[in-house]
Amino acid sequence: MKHLTLFMAICCGLIVANLYYCQPLIPLIAHDFGISEAAAGSITYITQLGYAAGLLLFVPLGDLMERRQQIVVTTTISLIALLGVAFTKSFLLLQILCFLIGLFSIVPQLIIPLAASLASNDKRGSVIGLVMGGLLIGIVSSRSLSGYIGHQFGWRQVYFTAAAICFILVLMMQRFFPESKPTYKGNYKSLMLSIVQYIKTYPALRKAALSGALSFASISSFWVTMVLFLSAEPFTFNTVQIGLFGIIGASGALAAPLVGKRSSGDTQTVKKISLLGLLLQLMGYLGFYFTGNSIFLLIIGIVLIDIGHQALQISNQTLIYSLNPEARNRFNTVFMTSTFIGGAMGSALGIFLYHAGGWDTFCIGISFIILLNALINWKRG
Repeated sequence: MKHLTLFMAICCGLIVANLYYCQPLIPLIAHDFGISEAAAGSITYITQLGYAAGLLLFVPLGDLMERRQQIVVTTTISLIALLGVAFTKSFLLLQILCFLIGLFSIVPQLIIPLAASLASNDKRGSVIGLVMGGLLIGIVSSRSLSGYIGHQFGWRQVYFTAAAICFILVLMMQRFFPESKPTYKGNYKSLMLSIVQYIKTYPALRKAALSGALSFASISSFWVTMVLFLSAEPFTFNTVQIGLFGIIGASGALAAPLVGKRSSGDTQTVKKISLLGLLLQLMGYLGFYFTGNSIFLLIIGIVLIDIGHQALQISNQTLIYSLNPEARNRFNTVFMTSTFIGGAMGSALGIFLYHAGGWDTFCIGISFIILLNALINWKRG
């Protein structure tokens, strides 16, 4: 089980990376298509909206279909979309293909419930923490890898590389992933209607989903806006230098297994861990506000917001997986769909705030979102 969990963590990291390759590439893509960086930045939240749509439409099928085959087919389609991005000469088509990359890169959210279902109750938090750690390493390393390859070989080569990785994973997942039996006996329509019913009848699910959305909004807004901040004066960093900041986010990946060990389905435990995570996020944005011409506080802030987000995310996921074992994919659908809608809105808001009032305005605006999230978690029953 341990080796399989590690392999699942690696798969999650390599596939979720598809969503984040574009972030350090915004200046290169803007130059290639002759558009502004703000316009090029739209692909970041378009990809996240595609991911949210995929979570809503396809992740629930994990309770209705055999999961391994669904994972393999979905990864194959995302591979085709990645190749399309590498070849396209139209920015409109690029936006459409980025939406499709998001739509079919939902495999990590099929793998996580599968890993949770294979684990015993006392080991579930640790398993989720390990898999989430792999997922976060994929997120942070994707920015560094993308920045380096884009600077050295061009931004299109990033997507050729991503397609090659997905091709290898398809072969390996088909061989090593276990088969799973569907837990739901109805049809797709009743499956989707059951999600609505779960939202109505599980207040803990609603609060976890809203909290996850606000937390990811604060994270996504930073990683997109940071590219604009560091590529401008006084820093004028290139894509390689900007991408290296993603490595700092590995602190969250290292913290994920530790948070998982301390997480349980108990609401009060989730409340305490979530509030601690939000405090770290707020401290991180305080560091961003006072960054000025030095990157020291920026680095400290990245560590704090990433650890804080992982604390909130893993504790909430451990909670919702304990609510109804027969509907883990559907509960994960609600949680992660809202999370990535929040991420897309956060990315768009970050770009807007930065262009409206600069870095200070951005930091203040996102800090209010974190405070709102803290209020929601404080009122958890």
